[in-house]
Amino acid sequence: MALHASAAVVLVASPWEWVWVTAVVATNQLLLIAAILSPRGSFLGRNVVRLPESAVRRGEISLTFDDGPDPQLTPRVLDLLDRHQAKASFFCVGERAAACPELTREIVRRGHSVENHSYRHRHSFALMGLSSLRREVCTAQETLAAITGRPPAFFRAPAGFRSPFLEPILAALGLCYVSWTRRGFDATGKDPGRILGRLTQGLAAGDVLLMHDSAPVVLDVLPELLMRTEALGLRPVSLVTAFAGQPTEPVSAA
Repeated sequence: MALHASAAVVLVASPWEWVWVTAVVATNQLLLIAAILSPRGSFLGRNVVRLPESAVRRGEISLTFDDGPDPQLTPRVLDLLDRHQAKASFFCVGERAAACPELTREIVRRGHSVENHSYRHRHSFALMGLSSLRREVCTAQETLAAITGRPPAFFRAPAGFRSPFLEPILAALGLCYVSWTRRGFDATGKDPGRILGRLTQGLAAGDVLLMHDSAPVVLDVLPELLMRTEALGLRPVSLVTAFAGQPTEPVSAA
């Protein structure tokens, strides 16, 4: 914003410098676009991509599910997790949680955490202005806290695309931004084997895995994923458990 204001002043004072001013502004915009399209980067603010070292030492990983709750799929995901005594974090869309409050509370009753994934999951989330962005995040925070009795501690943007204005809003609400170590692309992919391969290749303690409890294919992927984590001696826990007593500072991607 300061750069744009300075560019306007320069143009008024020296209109013949328009080529250089345009180049500087264009470069700035390209850098911002690159940052927005880098969901695991930290240029736009702190970004957790792995669990803290204390969780690594305990052999923990975190399974995270986006875009729910889904009245058909989420209960089946919860049952699969129960069978393996695994805990997870569900990044819920506020509007969908409000439509399924009992299911949202059931997620918490079973020992998982409910986190903030915006209120309406708009695909234009990263392009919103400051007031619209604040309304999306705050409304979801208030809705999820009212339903579950606990305000979310973590936030993930729709599709993982962050706005340059997002970090101050999260800081004011005490929310920590989380992306992932690895993702299966189960929201768009249909092949369980390929999705499982993306999630398990190099799987190790401290990893944060991204899945969707709104994607039917996750029901085919999750049983094998849970068996593999057990075979590796890894324990799936919620983000709240993994970060208990720890500062949620950014952990840079390798």
